[in-house]
Amino acid sequence: MKITFYGHACFGIEVNGTHIVIDPFITGNPKASHIQLNTLKADYILLTHAHQDHVLDVEVLAARTGATIISNYEIVMYYGAKNFKGHPVNHGGTFKTNTFSAKYVNAVHTSSFADGSYGGQPGGFVLTAGEKSLYISGDTAVTMDMKLIPMTTRLTASIFPIGDNFTMGVKDAIIASDFVECNTVIGCHFNTFPPIEIDIKEAKKLFSDTNKELILLEIGTSITL
Repeated sequence: MKITFYGHACFGIEVNGTHIVIDPFITGNPKASHIQLNTLKADYILLTHAHQDHVLDVEVLAARTGATIISNYEIVMYYGAKNFKGHPVNHGGTFKTNTFSAKYVNAVHTSSFADGSYGGQPGGFVLTAGEKSLYISGDTAVTMDMKLIPMTTRLTASIFPIGDNFTMGVKDAIIASDFVECNTVIGCHFNTFPPIEIDIKEAKKLFSDTNKELILLEIGTSITL
């Protein structure tokens, strides 16, 4: 499972030749100006919620690649009305392919499109491929529902927002990592805008002090689980 960071909360995930893009927001992010949207591969686009900083580039990417949009019912219907392919899920439901499965799980946040349309209830995904499982929490506060995840899935890594203000911050992400029983955390949703700027050195120290690893990828770089 290869994970590439495209800035903010956008990731590309490659699993056995299948390409997944999470929450595409590239053209609106000056810090991702070196990422070329027209080169991204996508068989599936997974959306955690409808806020613009997570869906800005959905239509351009889906139109070029023909990718299937996976998200809650309201989001998939929104794009379906624009003739994009999609498959709706809801909390607790799992989308399955021959290469991966994606379970839609709870998140505590809000969800609406830039035009004011309702974006349904936000969520996250537990993405599993073979022996590897990745929890993509989406924008969320730390929530007790996270404790349900390790009851069924042993996580390899988790992707958590750590910028505070609109989501949980670093200290709550540490609590969340305890709840999901996963000490390897990939941080996102930080330093894109002034309200979510953090001290990176301090954040890494807080994690290491609790015997956890906080991975902060440079935009455009990848890791393999």
